[in-house]
Amino acid sequence: MELTEKEEMIEMNQLSALNDALKITLEQDPTACIFGEDVAFGGVFRVTKDLREKYGADRVFNSPLSEQGIVGFGIGMAAMGHTAIAEIQFADYIFPAFDQIINEGAKYRYRSGGQWDCGKLTIRCASSAVGHGAIYHSQSPEGFFAHCPGLKLVYPRDPYTAKGLLRGSILDDNPVIFFESKRLYQYPRMEVPTNDFQIELGDAEIIQPGDDLTIIAWGAHLQVVKHAADMAAKDGISCEIIDLQTILPWDEETIMNSITKTGKLLITHEAPLSFGVGAEIAATVQKELFLNLDAPVHRVCGLDTAVPLIFEKFQMPNQFKVYQGIKEIMDY
Repeated sequence: MELTEKEEMIEMNQLSALNDALKITLEQDPTACIFGEDVAFGGVFRVTKDLREKYGADRVFNSPLSEQGIVGFGIGMAAMGHTAIAEIQFADYIFPAFDQIINEGAKYRYRSGGQWDCGKLTIRCASSAVGHGAIYHSQSPEGFFAHCPGLKLVYPRDPYTAKGLLRGSILDDNPVIFFESKRLYQYPRMEVPTNDFQIELGDAEIIQPGDDLTIIAWGAHLQVVKHAADMAAKDGISCEIIDLQTILPWDEETIMNSITKTGKLLITHEAPLSFGVGAEIAATVQKELFLNLDAPVHRVCGLDTAVPLIFEKFQMPNQFKVYQGIKEIMDY
């Protein structure tokens, strides 16, 4: 039956888009299971709301308060051929599972010479700044994992990309850490297809074309970038904004093509400046496109401090800091 345009699209926030992606997974894949702290009643952010009631307690269930145990269980389940979707309640608490992720999950295929793997493992975690999360609820830890071969790291920016990238992560044949910006769960809302669709991992997206400067960011931070680009537009500066979407592997081709056109690059992320994801992108661009650059690559990132409580807004790269970075590059 052909669906009408109204029936094919529905307004969702990130929370409902993720929930819809999980519903589709549980319906299509009888081996799929979702587990983590408090997921049985919907989770603290309500992403798994009503899934236990609809699909059963043997497929959507709580775990002990042990991130190492959650990930270790997921690796074993995925190694046996099941689709394992593990939830780490906050990305800030993923570090007890670091050994399981880095030394077991990421290396499983390699250590067996391809005889077995845990590619059906997806680890969901609520990440990035929330405005008042302080040291244990506002961290962006993607840089810690970007140094590890064997993983894929994904960061959606809105409800549409959240659903598509989560389905892409679950269907990808590699272990994936899926970072969900906490402040995007409720807002914005947008039209999202109700049918099954996926966004391929490894592809960046140009979300605003421009001619003077390339800006790279990901997740909720793109809202900040858009505000800064709007400020720059009033000065006659045309910014091309690229959503990286997949941190690892990152889309070098899209980035290089954009910089070849604009001749300038600004990278911005909420995680601290030193040794962050932006440093790797900057080093690669400097090597490959040195003669194309009209100015040094510029980074506007979080300060190299723990995330403070009342001073979180000063630690983060807000739109004024990004705008200042744009002006510095253009004035070089």
